[in-house]
Order: sequence, then C-alpha cells, then structure tokens
Amino acid sequence: MAYVDAFLAAVPKDSREAYTEFSRLSHEAFRDHGALNIVECWADDVPDGKLTSMPMAVKAGPDEIVALSWIVWPDKATRDEGFRRIMDDPRMSPERNPMPFDGQRMIFGGFTPILGTP
Repeated sequence: MAYVDAFLAAVPKDSREAYTEFSRLSHEAFRDHGALNIVECWADDVPDGKLTSMPMAVKAGPDEIVALSWIVWPDKATRDEGFRRIMDDPRMSPERNPMPFDGQRMIFGGFTPILGTP
C-alpha cells in the first residue's frame, strides 16, 4: 500500500526561486531513492485563523508564505529505506542544497492513505 509524507513550512516570500531550486534538487534525490510522486505548492489562498491555521502552525511571519509538499512512496518500507539513503545523498547536504527556510518550524509526518482517487 502507498505511503505519503507531508510537509508544511514557512518560506520567505522573496525566496520563491531559491525554494524552487532547493525542491528541484530534492526531488531528484527522492525519486532516485524510491519516491513515486512529489508535489510542491506555494500558498495562494491560505487564510489566517483565530485558533488554528496553516500560517499559525508554522509560525509564519508577515514576510513569509506557507509552502506545502508531499511525497508518495510505493509503501512504508520503501520510504523508510529511501529516507535512510537520503541522509547520505550529497544532493541533500546543507552545503550543496541549503534549505531556504527555517527547518525548525517545518511540520512533517508520514501517513497511510485510507482513500484516494487516481
């Protein structure tokens, strides 16, 4: 059964090009290590909330925007092995591919799909 990793981050608004390049290099590495599909999204209609919201979840400042991404894997075992290998992949080193956002405020997690459409 497929497995999905989801990520939510606050990215400086003026870093869209840097974020796109970071993502391009990351996508190559993840695909080489077993990912089936990877999607990057730049917020377009993400409202601020009173109690909770995506911007609040990542503590986005006024100069930041929310980015959402997900990775689809064939199964959890492939994901676990892929992430293990990603840690040693030079394309993911901070020197070669620095994160253009504060990774400490990134929210992420793995999910088992329960329903989906092609």
